[in-house]
Amino acid sequence: MTEKQTGHGLPPAEDGGSTRDRMLADFRSYLARRQLADSTVHSYLYGAEQFLELYGTINYNNLRLYKCYLLEHYSPQTVNLRIRSMNCFLEFLHLTDLHMAMVHVQQRSFLENVISQADYEYLKRCLLRDGNRLYYFIIRIMATTGLRISELVRLKVGDVRRGYMDVYSKGNKSRRVYIPLRVRSECMTWLSHEKRRSGFVFLNRFGDPLTPSGIRYQMRKFEALYGLDVSVLHPHAFRHLFAKKFIEVSGDLAMLSDILGHENIETTRIYLHRSPTEQKKLVNQIVKW
Repeated sequence: MTEKQTGHGLPPAEDGGSTRDRMLADFRSYLARRQLADSTVHSYLYGAEQFLELYGTINYNNLRLYKCYLLEHYSPQTVNLRIRSMNCFLEFLHLTDLHMAMVHVQQRSFLENVISQADYEYLKRCLLRDGNRLYYFIIRIMATTGLRISELVRLKVGDVRRGYMDVYSKGNKSRRVYIPLRVRSECMTWLSHEKRRSGFVFLNRFGDPLTPSGIRYQMRKFEALYGLDVSVLHPHAFRHLFAKKFIEVSGDLAMLSDILGHENIETTRIYLHRSPTEQKKLVNQIVKW
């Protein structure tokens, strides 16, 4: 039997969970040292824990079975997310010879489920009318900076005061995201009225920082409250809106890629392409002959 078909030092399930728990705790520390986003840490830990719960021992056959299990239960995108989790876990355990291959995902050449400018303006008006300035500024800042939701929740009052936020991502890379002057001014007026001079900008009713999951949950409520399409009421839709508007006005793909924090400019090119709905509308506007 080859080395790839044997176990690699991980105790089987019947040995109890204490060693496994310590291993997952060490994996969490490893991910923290790599300065990954909280959402990424949570996702990678979930993938490793799911595998250990299902199979216990890391070997070639169990990894192959896990991949089959994923393909039967999840979308290709989620399968690849779990595979990335396991590959990171294998790297942590110095078992890179067991690296799992990703599955092929057919990429769309255009974006779907981007909130329209009209719906964005409507949502802002509704939130202001209802006195919900917390979520007014949440969607306003996402739509005018392109911040990810995991980055937005770390925004501090001092960042708004300065007019920019330095965002750190994996590999200790950083980028500077600027807050437009008008948004900055409006937000500082709100924070001043709330007597907030420091700390995180977006807090819950207990004074604790909002979480990405909490924001997503609240946004789903706006669909029924304001009659909006639930498919476009997710945090990333506002980041997409920012990118689409920015490229339409500036045409500077390289700058947009830097602002969004994309490692590869090819990732940013999707914002140059129009969806079938946009193409149909544009053709109807242009073709008059």
